[in-house]
Amino acid sequence: MNHQFEPISNQSMPQNTLNKKAFLQGCIDILPLSIAVLPWGILAGSMAINAGLSFAQAFSMSAIVFAGAAQLVSLGLVMSNASIFTIIITIFFLTSQHLIYALNFRKDVAQFSTPQRLMIGFLLTDELFAVGIGENKQRTFAYLFGAGLCFYLAWCLFSLFGILLAQSIPNLESLHLDFSIVAVFILIIVPMIKNIATLVGVITTLISACIFKYFHFEGGVVLSGLLGMLAAMSMAKTSGKIMGNNK
Repeated sequence: MNHQFEPISNQSMPQNTLNKKAFLQGCIDILPLSIAVLPWGILAGSMAINAGLSFAQAFSMSAIVFAGAAQLVSLGLVMSNASIFTIIITIFFLTSQHLIYALNFRKDVAQFSTPQRLMIGFLLTDELFAVGIGENKQRTFAYLFGAGLCFYLAWCLFSLFGILLAQSIPNLESLHLDFSIVAVFILIIVPMIKNIATLVGVITTLISACIFKYFHFEGGVVLSGLLGMLAAMSMAKTSGKIMGNNK
């Protein structure tokens, strides 16, 4: 008697099993970025201590704010005696890209419950967006929560290392750990360059940022980002017109 066995598909698996697999897959997918953020987390923790924050305040900043670039910039502004208004406006524009991230995930996240949407909103970072973007990417709550939670725990742990090291190693920021910020964003941005418009936007942003930095232009980072988006949009429209005329 011949027995024919049908392969087990995802549809035949219990929902709990699927959720566990999606959760673990999210952790695995974001793990390289979680490890790469080690120097960045150490820098954020040590800068908080050097800015005059207590142990509890420094760790709470990483655990509650949970935004590496925003933490570093805000700490730098605090150390330079910037006004509260300047800090708020700068951080607002610096983190405004998260609105675009949220709009990209809106179709999938809208199906989650309110507590689940709030959790994903809190965990939504550049890194989570990088692993969740793409047509073939699963964006279930279990997957996004697994990836986001893994990165969150890594960030808090590495920030804790920085806080502890700052108390024993003076001038830790002089080791130029801030280069890790560039390295992490290279890992995020390069895989997303899939067309000429995106490439033009990235190149425009890089060149303009270097020029503004050379001339010590305040707000150059924000302005270069806006110029990059404008260049990408212009190139996309131009490419669309060219393709339309060729048809």
